[in-house]
Amino acid sequence: MPKFRISEVAQLLGVSGDTVRRWIDSGRLPAERDSHGHRTVEGAQLAAFVRADPGDDPAREVSSARNRFRGLVTAVVRGDVMAQVEIQAGPHRVVSLMSREAADELGLEVGSPAVAVVKSTTVVVENETPRGRRHG
Repeated sequence: MPKFRISEVAQLLGVSGDTVRRWIDSGRLPAERDSHGHRTVEGAQLAAFVRADPGDDPAREVSSARNRFRGLVTAVVRGDVMAQVEIQAGPHRVVSLMSREAADELGLEVGSPAVAVVKSTTVVVENETPRGRRHG
């Protein structure tokens, strides 16, 4: 079972290490100490924690889309018919092609907040851990 240090949990969830420490200290996220005294979180426990807290997202009540990336519009390229909108959502860069009319109606401009909602039947998943190397 993979185990993650606080910094790795923070990076995976897009929060600060202090936030992860608060979750652990409050008992919301179980953690153990490794042989070096560092706090670690088991992968299965982290997954359960994430599943249990949808992040107080009111949109979950009105939409079937679960992949929502809040971020900042960093580029908008408008053509005659289409627009390309780039959003930086934490460490993720999301690019959307939409009608120019939609971009105009949404008021999308560089520096404005936006949410990229992704609904797809095809998602490619890659293993970040090289074969033979194990966490923990």
